[in-house]
Amino acid sequence: MFRYIAKRVLQAIPLLFVISFIVFSLIHIAPYDVIDSITTPNMSQEQIDLLRQRYGLDQPFLVQYFLWIRNVLTGNLGFSLVSQSSISQELATRIPNTMRLVIPAYLTALLLAIILGLLAAANKGKIWDRIIDAVASLGIAVPTFWFAMILIYVFGYLLNMFPIIGMYTVGKEGDFGDFLQHFILPYTTLTVAFFPDLTRYIRASATQQVSEDYVMVQRAFHASKWQIFSRHISRNILIPVVTQIGLALPMLVTGAIITETIYGWPGVGPYLMSATKSLDYPVIMAIMLLSATLVILGNLLADVLYSVVDPRIRKGGSK
Repeated sequence: MFRYIAKRVLQAIPLLFVISFIVFSLIHIAPYDVIDSITTPNMSQEQIDLLRQRYGLDQPFLVQYFLWIRNVLTGNLGFSLVSQSSISQELATRIPNTMRLVIPAYLTALLLAIILGLLAAANKGKIWDRIIDAVASLGIAVPTFWFAMILIYVFGYLLNMFPIIGMYTVGKEGDFGDFLQHFILPYTTLTVAFFPDLTRYIRASATQQVSEDYVMVQRAFHASKWQIFSRHISRNILIPVVTQIGLALPMLVTGAIITETIYGWPGVGPYLMSATKSLDYPVIMAIMLLSATLVILGNLLADVLYSVVDPRIRKGGSK
């Protein structure tokens, strides 16, 4: 297992270089750059050229790229060209805030998806299956930003039940009760955004298991539907569930960009949106590199968990 993990990590290194080069290229072929976003009409061309020289944007494209690579390899993600703040410090503050929001929402959505997916598969073609499929279809069709706006309007303005901006009220930083009030609306938005796709995925996996031979054998032994689903099918859908958990790893950083931006949650989302508007490429590249690394690690984690969930995979690989 250690050799397999080491091999996959070594294979991921050139992939990260390729991804970083592509993203860096796309940023630099944009019709404007960060200097255009921070200059003012009364600046002379000489002042603008001095700014480009200060930020190293007067260097050739490959020189800029290799300088960025050199800094990353030394653990230096650089500084924002707009705010001049350390990117590492900003991410160290913002990523935990994003995780506080994304992890509870995703786990809740996954639990709902497992329950509803198994219920729909157990009643395939019946009323429960149709209701769950309709709810999932509606959840997929409704845009996240629109649903968030509805929650803000109803619970924030009409009923005035929950605050709608930020993670804490000013002056109440660290107050758990205040945090919980700010947390409920974005948490609900993310949960509703996550669970429809997960529900359909688990329903499809459970429905496929129903047609397997072992289910027919259990029915021949007069096992009840509850026994078949709780003891056998629920265990056999662990592999697709593990797949989803592995693929969800990048969500810890970029899984709530729209929701965080709408609610003013101080996570990675608003930071990335602001950097994208101004083409602040050190911030964009840092978040992209982190996200790409989590995608690769997520796939690796899913592969490792496969052998934990289903020992047949480990034994087959050893043979």
